[in-house]
Amino acid sequence: MLVARGTSDNAAQFGRYLLEIMTGIPVSLAAPSIYTLYGASVNLKDALLIAISQSGESTDTNLVLEKARSRGALTIGITNEPSSTLAGIADHVFLVGAGKEKSVAATKTYTGQLLILYLLAYALGGPIEIDELLRVPDWAGAALNLESEIAARAERYRLMQHAVVVGRGLNYSNAFEFALKLMETCYVVAERFSSADLLHGPIAMLEAAFPVFLFAPSGVTWPGLAELIKLLVKIKAETMIITDLSRSGAVGKLALGKLTSHVSIPLRLTARSGPTDLYTPIPYIIPAQLFAACLAEVKGFDPDHPRALKKITRTV
Repeated sequence: MLVARGTSDNAAQFGRYLLEIMTGIPVSLAAPSIYTLYGASVNLKDALLIAISQSGESTDTNLVLEKARSRGALTIGITNEPSSTLAGIADHVFLVGAGKEKSVAATKTYTGQLLILYLLAYALGGPIEIDELLRVPDWAGAALNLESEIAARAERYRLMQHAVVVGRGLNYSNAFEFALKLMETCYVVAERFSSADLLHGPIAMLEAAFPVFLFAPSGVTWPGLAELIKLLVKIKAETMIITDLSRSGAVGKLALGKLTSHVSIPLRLTARSGPTDLYTPIPYIIPAQLFAACLAEVKGFDPDHPRALKKITRTV
């Protein structure tokens, strides 16, 4: 069981997909109010409870962690703060080690949490290739080099007030995280969907010039995403696709017209073993993070200090 809030909850969403795909272990996402508000007694004997928090001070996350320990769970805490409350509660602590995060909107701790989850999947017997993980810094660097291109594209979206973000499979969590960054730093109403869920009704709200952002890697999710891109072109939605060289040519052939564009990480991101898109989530979220920061500045906002937010949020 994984428990988290905010950006860390998006990392937990990734962890669920990764652990189930790579280890076969059933994984659930905790609903904290079950424990904190309703006081339910849940039997967690022999379960592994993983709490994820950038600051380690998320009140409800820590309460679930405490209750899980008292009900027989083995507990792990993933945090960036070694002296945090979470670090003091968990049986085992995995430190992200990303350095002080100065911006209210978490970015590097999200990618750091994803990396920890890869290592956890490896430790639990998943066929994760450590040599592939060692390449992540280079892939992240290639994505960061897109900043000037992304900054130029952000100007087109200056007046954007609403958007849809789409991802599927291992990049589903990135749809949530990109949408969160658009909401908290750019004040854009951003809905997040898997490509399958979007087709089950919400696509009806899309129309010409409606902004859609989509993560499109190679692998098992690509055929469905390709069909969705065709439909978005037909609708004439304002679509921006995040991809890499393994799919940029195919995306280019599908994405015809002035309203569809793509940001392509200048690498071919295909796993040597396991799912083709296994290692795409970290490099793929970076162009999205850059876009949110650039758009906030274009709109005249400070992306490091969003209104009405503090670095540590305490809820029960």
